[in-house]
Amino acid sequence: MEYTQLGATGLEVSRLCLGCMNFGTGEPWMVGDEAESRELLAAAMDAGINFLDTANVYSRGESERIVGDAVAERDRSELVIATKMYHPMGEGPNQSGLSRKHIIDQCHASLDRLGTDYIDLYQIHRFDDDVPLSETLAALDYLVEEGLVRYVGASTMSAWKFTRALYQADAENHERFVSMQPEYNAVDRHEEANVLPACASEDIAVLPWSPLAGGFLAGKYEQGEDPASGRAADDEYTAARFTEENWAVLAAIRDIAAERDATPAQVSLAWLLHKEVVDAPIIGPRTHEHLTENIAALDVSLTDADLARIEAPITPRWPAPGKD
Repeated sequence: MEYTQLGATGLEVSRLCLGCMNFGTGEPWMVGDEAESRELLAAAMDAGINFLDTANVYSRGESERIVGDAVAERDRSELVIATKMYHPMGEGPNQSGLSRKHIIDQCHASLDRLGTDYIDLYQIHRFDDDVPLSETLAALDYLVEEGLVRYVGASTMSAWKFTRALYQADAENHERFVSMQPEYNAVDRHEEANVLPACASEDIAVLPWSPLAGGFLAGKYEQGEDPASGRAADDEYTAARFTEENWAVLAAIRDIAAERDATPAQVSLAWLLHKEVVDAPIIGPRTHEHLTENIAALDVSLTDADLARIEAPITPRWPAPGKD
């Protein structure tokens, strides 16, 4: 496993982050059962992945609990546990958003489920237009001051909102966001015209989610065929990736994979790993075979010509059609 520092911090994280949204219940694409989830988590950590990303909303807390059980016997000082809050965790008032109350309540709930005394990276899952930014930043600052959180991060928002948060944190002497989780892969490149330049300028860690575009870049679908399985079979968001430009990207990736004796998934992850702005793509393997395949992407070397072939069909634009 390779390691890097998280943005401008001294925190060492593996070059691949294990996304834990697949651990829990409620969706057909999740890992089979809890025992399998713990085995997969153990295999990832045994392979050197020390960076685990979850969220309170994943299976309404189940993912965090499974992660907590899996890391209980590990050396906590070597692990970097990241979680998130914002989305609804109940039906009544004060069950969502970025108010001081919700942030602090959800931090304690996440700590209980994770079975740990602190969260390494606590992230806002979305921006909250209904709460004063100063309230949100002060609440996160409080958690750091109390020792419950070590670093704070953000996910999925317009660049102007993110930079506003960075500058306001500086002006008000609050903890600054050290990371950003954007949707980013070889076919979803809209963030190149949005938040990624800001991250590069401000030395913010970039942790791409959906690095394989819901399986599209793993080559699991074929042009002109109706998907019989996978997320695209019943998920309009994934199926919306079936465009001429995206098929052209996948064709280039498949050609390069054949030339490198690699898989499309490995080339797609390698493309991200070759991006200077990217710290650690968030992988979401469902099986040990997927995990092994993903880790092998670290050994795939791409040339500038390879990168250009992959990128040629798409011109990044913001906002991107169909993205919220």
